[in-house]
Amino acid sequence: MRFPTTRLFPLALMFTLALLTFYLERTVRQEESHPAALRHDPDYMLTNFTTTTYGANGSVESVMTAAKMIHYPDDDSTELVAPRLVQSKPSQPRVTVRADRGTLAREGDEVFLYDNVELVREGAEPARLTTDFLHVVQDRTLARTDRQVILEDDRRVLAGRGMEYNWGTGHMQLLHDVRGRFEPGTAP
Repeated sequence: MRFPTTRLFPLALMFTLALLTFYLERTVRQEESHPAALRHDPDYMLTNFTTTTYGANGSVESVMTAAKMIHYPDDDSTELVAPRLVQSKPSQPRVTVRADRGTLAREGDEVFLYDNVELVREGAEPARLTTDFLHVVQDRTLARTDRQVILEDDRRVLAGRGMEYNWGTGHMQLLHDVRGRFEPGTAP
């Protein structure tokens, strides 16, 4: 059986139009599933950012500052440039933590600090801790890392990999490869 070309042309044209319609509809649906809102673009940015947390009696417990804070809505992440956290709860030593950059957890109670991190404990026994990453849980006065740490005070230098430090209780635990140098103290 032979089909004349005058009958095949309309069928081929309709088939081509159906394929083109299917392709266009699929392309439009793909673009709708990846809107610009899902890109990692900031929705707001603050410069010279400062936030203060107060205790039940109205006293300042912590102050967080940053040269810049950038929020991304796609994953609800917040980046900090040159963050600095000062925690001064009553009956605890004042602690200042600074770094080159950081990120905030969604609730804002946890801070992840990166690059040239320095924690300074003031008070009767001042000390300085340096590392390249530190996870700070503000409510629990806890700092932890899995990276190399150096702790220095007036009479000793301790180094190790991995650390948990609760500055509220003064308890510090170095986890791996611990080394130390102790200087003799002077009698009171």
